[in-house]
Amino acid sequence: MIKHDGIVIAVNGDGTVRVRIVQTSACASCKAKAMCASAESVEKEIDAVSDGLLAIGDEAEVLVAEKIGWKAIFLAYILPFVVLLGSVLVLNEFMKEELAGTIALCAMGVYYIVLGFFKNKIQKGFSFTARKK
Repeated sequence: MIKHDGIVIAVNGDGTVRVRIVQTSACASCKAKAMCASAESVEKEIDAVSDGLLAIGDEAEVLVAEKIGWKAIFLAYILPFVVLLGSVLVLNEFMKEELAGTIALCAMGVYYIVLGFFKNKIQKGFSFTARKK
């Protein structure tokens, strides 16, 4: 399981809660981050299914199965790379390299547009759970 600590900022009537987490890069926890400009952290709000014991202001743990993280990596990075590389390799046999590269980049853009159309359906497969810390 992948875990993030956060604070409950809203409790919905349908058994879900909204939790604010701080997502940090590896640099953000470095002791030399004050001397470096690359340290970053981002606040995110996540809707998660709750066991009903959470109230606004409670510290909570947001959990997600590791396999769901791998699914996200596959859809966001690996599959587009395969589309790009496959398009270049196939098209390069039939046309100039520049045109093949341009069409392959457009194919990757089309992939992300199609992914956007199915956003709601894909989101249903990604579920987070929140529990009291």
